[in-house]
Amino acid sequence: PAERRVRIENRNGRTRVLGEDRDDVLVRTAKRARAESTDAAQEVLGEIRIVGRESGGTLSLEVETPRKWNRHAHAHVEVRVPRGTQVDVQANNGKVCVEGLRANVSARSTNGAVRVTDIVGDIDIETSNAKVCCSCTCGRLAARSSNGKIELDEHRGSVDASTSNGMIRASVDEMGNDGVVLATSNGRIVLELPEEVDAEVDIRVDNGVIRTLRDLSSRNAESAGRVRGRLGRGGTQIKLRTSNGTVSLR
Repeated sequence: PAERRVRIENRNGRTRVLGEDRDDVLVRTAKRARAESTDAAQEVLGEIRIVGRESGGTLSLEVETPRKWNRHAHAHVEVRVPRGTQVDVQANNGKVCVEGLRANVSARSTNGAVRVTDIVGDIDIETSNAKVCCSCTCGRLAARSSNGKIELDEHRGSVDASTSNGMIRASVDEMGNDGVVLATSNGRIVLELPEEVDAEVDIRVDNGVIRTLRDLSSRNAESAGRVRGRLGRGGTQIKLRTSNGTVSLR
């Protein structure tokens, strides 16, 4: 695609996208089927296909699998793209992995974990009933999970992450202009910051403990469940919220 944008929809199976030093797009598929007989399973395998469409500079890949009550099929897909390709993945019942890109990434998954590695670009992730893992990323990062933990390692840039039921652990090597916002309704939060950082810190806990290994100037403990203070010269916002759990600032 001229604008290097790829969208992938996989209803049932794992999806992996790798950025490489190449000019084309390579798609590989591993098909699996279960049915009442060998012949029926072979028939189901033949019905699994990938439909590709190109429109307005965007290449869309849709994995079509048959849906019958006594026959089950899924397809694991691996897509290798140029590193500068913007990627949008939508998946059901399968893990999503994206790595090695120098462009924006969007990933949506239902009942499947999302893992993003070695990305330079803005990242937008949303999953339900599974965890989110990011490592070696740079850019604005937004992560949402309805029932799973979120782990962020070696990130450079802004972070906005929340989950309804699970812990959040984030390691930020360099702060972005939009700061860091971490929130969970039921779980602990651990935030690791670089040695030197300028930020305004606001931590709230409804039922839990606040632990900080950083010296906060202008520290203000308004109540047993809230601590505010400043790191360095202040400025960038750090907001940490949990309704039930411990918050640790390191």
